[in-house]
Amino acid sequence: MMAKNKEPRPPSYTISVVGLSGTEKDKGNCGVGKSCLCNRFVRSKADEYYPEHTSVLSTIDFGGRVVNNDHFLYWGDIILNGEDGVECKIHVIEQTEFIDDQTFLPHRSTNLQPYIKRAAASKLQSAEKLMYICTDQLGLEQDFEQKQMPEGKLNVDGFLLCIDVSQGCNRKFDDQLKFVNNLFVQLSKSKKPVIIAATKCDECVDHYLREVQAFASNKKNLLVVETSARFNVNIETCFTALVQMLDKTRGKPKIIPYLDAYKTQRQLVVTATDKFEKLVQTVRDYHATWKTVSNKLKNHPDYEEYINLEGTRKARNTFSKHIEQLKQEHIRKRREEYINTLPRAFNTLLPNLEEIEHLNWSEALKLMEKRADFQLCFVVLEKTPWDETDHIDKINDRRIPFDLLSTLEAEKVYQNHVQHLISEKRRVEMKEKFKKTLEKIQFISPGQPWEEVMCFVMEDEAFKYITEADSKEVYSRHQREIVEKAKEEFQEMLFEHSELFYDLDLNATPSSDKMSEIHTVLSEEPRYKALQKLAPDRESLLLKHIGFVYHPTKETCLSGQNCTDIKVEQLLASSLLQLDHGRLRLYHDSTNIDKVNLFILGKDGLAQELANEIRTQSTDDEYALDGKIYELDLRPFDAKSPYLSQLWTAAFKPHGCFCVFNSIESLNFIGELIGKIRTEASQIRKDKYMASLPFTLILANQRDSISKNLPILRHQGQQLANKLQCPFVDVPAGTYPRKFNETQIKQALRGVLESVKHNLDVVSPVPTNKDVSEADLRIVMCAMCGDPFSVDLILSPFLDSHSCSAAQAGQNNSLMLDKIIGEKRRRIQITILSYHSSIGVRKDELVHGYILVYSAKRKASMGMLRAFLSEVQDTIPVQLVAVTDSQADFFENEAIKELMTEGEHIATEITAKFTALYSLSQYHRQTEVFTLFFSDVLEKKNMIENSYLSDNTRESTHQSEDVFLPSPRDCFPYNNYPDSDDDTEAPPPYSPIGDDVQLLPTPSDRSRYRLDLEGNEYPIHSTPNCHDHERNHKVPPPIKPKPVVPKTNVKKLDPNLLKTIEAGIGKNPRKQTSRVPLAHPEDMDPSDNYAEPIDTIFKQKGCSDEIYVVPDDSQNRIKIRNSFVNNTQGDEENGFSDRTSKSHGERRPSKYKYKSKTLFSKAKSYYRRTHSDASDDEAFTTSKTKRKGRHRGSEEDPLLSPVETWKGGIDNPAITSDQELDDKKMKKKIHKVKEDKKKKKTKNFNPPTRRNWESNYFGMPLQDLVTAEKPIPLFVEKCVEFIEDTGLCTEGLYRVSGNKTDQDNIQKQFDQDHNISLLSMEVTVNAVAGALKAFFADLPDPLIPYSLHPELLEAAKIPDKTERLHALKEIVKKFHPVNYDVFRYIITHLNRVSQQNKINLMTADNLSICFWPTLMRPDFEKREFLSTTKIHQSVVETFIQQCQFFFYNGEIVEMTNTVAPPPPSNPGQLVEPMVPLQLPPPLQPQLIQPQLQTDPLGII
Repeated sequence: MMAKNKEPRPPSYTISVVGLSGTEKDKGNCGVGKSCLCNRFVRSKADEYYPEHTSVLSTIDFGGRVVNNDHFLYWGDIILNGEDGVECKIHVIEQTEFIDDQTFLPHRSTNLQPYIKRAAASKLQSAEKLMYICTDQLGLEQDFEQKQMPEGKLNVDGFLLCIDVSQGCNRKFDDQLKFVNNLFVQLSKSKKPVIIAATKCDECVDHYLREVQAFASNKKNLLVVETSARFNVNIETCFTALVQMLDKTRGKPKIIPYLDAYKTQRQLVVTATDKFEKLVQTVRDYHATWKTVSNKLKNHPDYEEYINLEGTRKARNTFSKHIEQLKQEHIRKRREEYINTLPRAFNTLLPNLEEIEHLNWSEALKLMEKRADFQLCFVVLEKTPWDETDHIDKINDRRIPFDLLSTLEAEKVYQNHVQHLISEKRRVEMKEKFKKTLEKIQFISPGQPWEEVMCFVMEDEAFKYITEADSKEVYSRHQREIVEKAKEEFQEMLFEHSELFYDLDLNATPSSDKMSEIHTVLSEEPRYKALQKLAPDRESLLLKHIGFVYHPTKETCLSGQNCTDIKVEQLLASSLLQLDHGRLRLYHDSTNIDKVNLFILGKDGLAQELANEIRTQSTDDEYALDGKIYELDLRPFDAKSPYLSQLWTAAFKPHGCFCVFNSIESLNFIGELIGKIRTEASQIRKDKYMASLPFTLILANQRDSISKNLPILRHQGQQLANKLQCPFVDVPAGTYPRKFNETQIKQALRGVLESVKHNLDVVSPVPTNKDVSEADLRIVMCAMCGDPFSVDLILSPFLDSHSCSAAQAGQNNSLMLDKIIGEKRRRIQITILSYHSSIGVRKDELVHGYILVYSAKRKASMGMLRAFLSEVQDTIPVQLVAVTDSQADFFENEAIKELMTEGEHIATEITAKFTALYSLSQYHRQTEVFTLFFSDVLEKKNMIENSYLSDNTRESTHQSEDVFLPSPRDCFPYNNYPDSDDDTEAPPPYSPIGDDVQLLPTPSDRSRYRLDLEGNEYPIHSTPNCHDHERNHKVPPPIKPKPVVPKTNVKKLDPNLLKTIEAGIGKNPRKQTSRVPLAHPEDMDPSDNYAEPIDTIFKQKGCSDEIYVVPDDSQNRIKIRNSFVNNTQGDEENGFSDRTSKSHGERRPSKYKYKSKTLFSKAKSYYRRTHSDASDDEAFTTSKTKRKGRHRGSEEDPLLSPVETWKGGIDNPAITSDQELDDKKMKKKIHKVKEDKKKKKTKNFNPPTRRNWESNYFGMPLQDLVTAEKPIPLFVEKCVEFIEDTGLCTEGLYRVSGNKTDQDNIQKQFDQDHNISLLSMEVTVNAVAGALKAFFADLPDPLIPYSLHPELLEAAKIPDKTERLHALKEIVKKFHPVNYDVFRYIITHLNRVSQQNKINLMTADNLSICFWPTLMRPDFEKREFLSTTKIHQSVVETFIQQCQFFFYNGEIVEMTNTVAPPPPSNPGQLVEPMVPLQLPPPLQPQLIQPQLQTDPLGII
């Protein structure tokens, strides 16, 4: 049953392949193709086909198991599927003849018959004969498949007769046919079917084939099959046809002509090749290997089919060609990229046409190699050419291989670059020419369309040359300039009309009537009309200005970074810190003074004589003074030119200098020496205290013969001492035999010790009886933002003082002065603010005096001063300061003269002090400029404080910005600062404005006073043994004010005086002016302490002349009156005398605008234009009865309120008040203030967003905007490319702000379409730069992480440059990879920008100033950021400068100043350098006259 169920075995046939064989003589040098035919049939795969089979074997190979000493080969078997689906197994035998490789004769075998008979044998036998595969198998059978011939014997069923129809092989075809004919005869005898296989038909000779066909046609039933083993054509057909002849059931064999079969086979190959090539083309990386790809594709049918047909070798070749194409395509793209980048590189390295216009290509290459930026653009490879190195794989390195420049393409790009520069130069010239043409057209107004102007320039040469786009661009630029200028002038006009805006409370909002009034006044101005076509912009500027007026902060200041508050904080932060370090270092070792170092100057041996006298009074150089022993180190010096190094060394630091004289010559000598010492100290900056070394002038006793000169010497010595601000020790009364008296020496030593003690007291951390942080006087100095002078000019009188120190912690805009005023040393707090910040102080803080500074070059500055001064209470002293370049400006410039005259006139009207500061003079560095003002403030201190304390109803005190922080009662160390080294120029003896301005006390008053180094007054101790005066910092009890007659000598600027000054300015610039004597407080009547004149204009009948300090607050007047009536005793306890409770009918404090006709008329003129036609005089003197019933008086609008509404008492509705309602309001406000403070404490720093729209891109985390393939955000990349392609040379790039609307539009457009082209948007470079900065500003976290800020600061403080740079480099490596890539990209871009600084003026320093806040995002509300802003900026500047070192492993760049200012053509226009103390030529003895009124030395 099992046998029946077995599947039948397929029939098996053995086919013997025969043909011409034998030696080379018989068959030629190649066979007829029997082996190839068998190989192709049995193993049809291309990889298993071997085209070479040899019949020449060694004896060993012949005897091997494959050949097995037989002349036939067993090729194995194959299962063949017929067309009818019937399978059969075919065993293939090849009959051949093997030749001995030694004898070249046939090998001897067991069958000795000749080939013809042996080939026709039908029975074959060979025990354990192995299947033949290829020639390499012989001798290595174990390495190949080993398959034995079945049972060692086979019966041949048919023959395949091979005839070679190809040309050659050193064989005659006729001989082959004869051999075949004989062979066929033998085959016929076997009665087995025979088929002729015409081999090598791919190299067929036609007549050979015809002869074969003719041969076959002569035989019966003999078929010819045309074959090609190489191309696998009709191979299987031969064997199939023979099988069909053997098996009659299979039908007749079908013979296909060679050409048809070849086409079919080739079509298969072509199809498979196409499929395989498509498969290979899926590989896009030219680094891929055949091994990797073949492993991936080996199971793919298209791959397997091609491998079977064409073989692995062809497949690998095809793959290799594809990889080579990929590589060449990559190289081509890189080459195109480099070529396209070349213009940008040439623009960077060779931007100047003048340098390269006449250079050939090779010279240009050498020039480029010398550029500092060469390594940024090009890379020099060790191996060339570049496309055969691994540089082609460095995708991130965009530098151009330098050897690429040797190509003709690069040279052509260079020539195009030169031509472009030439054409661009011409284009720029024509654009500038066209720009000048536009500037000449006067009727072009801001906002005027181009179409209205174009018709007027049609015939212009420049207009015809440039393109329409260029002409529009030039016009747009011209429009931007005139619009910007018009806006600046409009803004300046608004400041000039400050009275229009500053007559309401800070928290008020303008009403429609107020806006109508503002427009009515401004509409008369040409600067208002200039923006007629830009009315929306004009309105926007106006509203912005009004918003700033009502809500002023330094962040919203219209001057930006030129805000006075910002500049003051920066200056004080740096200057006070430097002064403090210098002072602490100087006096660190002088806490306990046991040794005094003295330097003695003199002439003709006087110095040595004084030293000898001191030593005579000493014991072993120890001097007893006031119960204490001091060791003295004396250094006398008589040389004519002392050097600082001889005075001030590490071993000898003098505490003071004695200057001794006994004649006019020696006095002049001393003056010259002191001038040289101070000059040398200021020039070499070795130690600032050297310039302020305490000097003491000592007059030596005279012989009887010349004692008559003693009064003159005493007078001249006193004058020189006043000028040098040092003590003068006179010869004591009586007769002494020697030149120097013990009294003189002790007095001089006490002066030195007093100076040292004062310096120690200033810097000592030991607390005194009074809290060191509490000030005796609080002065506010106001300056306008944007005035054309530096802040250090107006601060130098304070900062250059050795008694200057930092204010309380947190008061970044204040400083402290320690000055002697009257008999006592006073602490004065100077707070320097802008006018807009001072308004809150004026309303809410206790201020003892105002120093109001204005620029005499700027009307707006005077307008702001007027607006501010108008609202100041007239009880507070005011000092007006006009600032200009020099005294000559007053006579040469009418505008300056007008503003200085106006300032002097206002000062005269309100009885204020007026002075002028000159930036080209050194006088402003002397503190005594404000000494008299401080004295005046001190006199009125009690009245001012009483007025402030009595105003107990102000609700805004705790809501305004706290400028004066409360003084902590715990003691703390504070700093003091060294004096300036520039106090070498004497003050000018007069002001060109008026003679009533007192700068110095007269000589008669100086007899009772001395001036310390800062111009501080202190009494001369007439008794040598007098003790130090006590310091009493307590506030003196109030003194009853006494009416004082107004000054009679205060007058307007006299025209005759002007003529006199103009005529005499070149003749006697040191003309002595009248001065008001400053009397000693003890010598004055107490009632003289107040010099405030009564304003007779406002005096009513029945009013007392006494000045009362009740504030002018009409809304709360009833409270004040009640408190005065019911709490008299309490007032007395608090320091108020009973005089403060006078009846309300007496005069109360007013405001300065009611004391100055100039101020009042200016403010009233605005009101008159819109409300009435009243004259200034009428408005100034209008009585209460005229106003009654028309307006309700209010403090908010002083122009509409009566001058003395307080007279109405309770019946006046303007001053009535509900006590309970006021109390409720006060409680609510106090509660609100507390809540606001709590909120402020918990507020976190969140940078405000500038966008007013939702975005899915901007403001997102940086990690969300990049990928591994695109490490740079697309928006950043687009902006940088746009800037570098179009505006790298734009002046002020990143500094000049772009149009805000354009910036927003760029981001909005990008939000909608990331593929937007910036070029198509026609936006400016500055707008794109602004949008780029805004991108980084909107990031949730700064690009430079906050966590690394402390490390960057510490690294920036490393003194060694190399070590510092390496430390910074290590910190940069800590950046998040995303931040690092973007940071490197943007810093590299900024480096490129800085390379064009000669054109765009943006150095690395300027760029870092613009960019460091954006990259680091500091919290300016924190003090630590304010104190380290310069360090932050320097860190970013270092990154830009050393870009190559930080990110590209380049060398450290030694920076030089690339933009050096040109030397001035006129040195006289520069600021005068610091000069030494100038004294007149020595006075000749014979010129001395006994009249003491004269000033022969011209010192004062």
